[in-house]
Amino acid sequence: MVQHEARRLKVLWQYEVLDTVPEEVFDDLTELAARICEAPIALISLVDEDRQWFKSKVGISAKETSRDVSFCSRAIEQTDLFIVADALKDKRFASNPLVTSGPKIRFYAGAPLITPDGYALGTLCIIDKKPRSLRADQKAALKVLARHIVSQLELRHRTRELAAVKKAGKTCEQRIRKLEAALARAKKALAKLKAS
Repeated sequence: MVQHEARRLKVLWQYEVLDTVPEEVFDDLTELAARICEAPIALISLVDEDRQWFKSKVGISAKETSRDVSFCSRAIEQTDLFIVADALKDKRFASNPLVTSGPKIRFYAGAPLITPDGYALGTLCIIDKKPRSLRADQKAALKVLARHIVSQLELRHRTRELAAVKKAGKTCEQRIRKLEAALARAKKALAKLKAS
């Protein structure tokens, strides 16, 4: 488990998304999750070593919370939706400060953001201040939106990789040209030596 977690964190850092500015594409997906699930709070949460950081948020002002009180840190251990119908009646969360004080979470549903390699980076989650459930169509929509978020993260990641390869390629081409020019100069010098 510790080895898996170390690898998961490495993958998360490779996406270079932690502590980045808000982006409309992610904000739109978060807003859509809140509306579809009729929830006052929706988040795209990325779980690192010590915290869960919110790439996008609706209904709260916090930018992050400690991982040890995070519902999302439990959700990333699942491959499907992680749902807590009533946090006050769930012994895992009843004394959690996010339940007993602000934002007073009672309902939580999180869809893990799973990379193509199978690592959960975080969640798309919705939160309510009253106990409740989700309809089947809302559950399905949350999963679809989570997959769209991963697609966006993957697109960003692959675009950066491609740019790095192109940059490295240009650098290699420049080095090859310099070596070819140096070789041509050396051949001319050698030819002059042979002629003299």
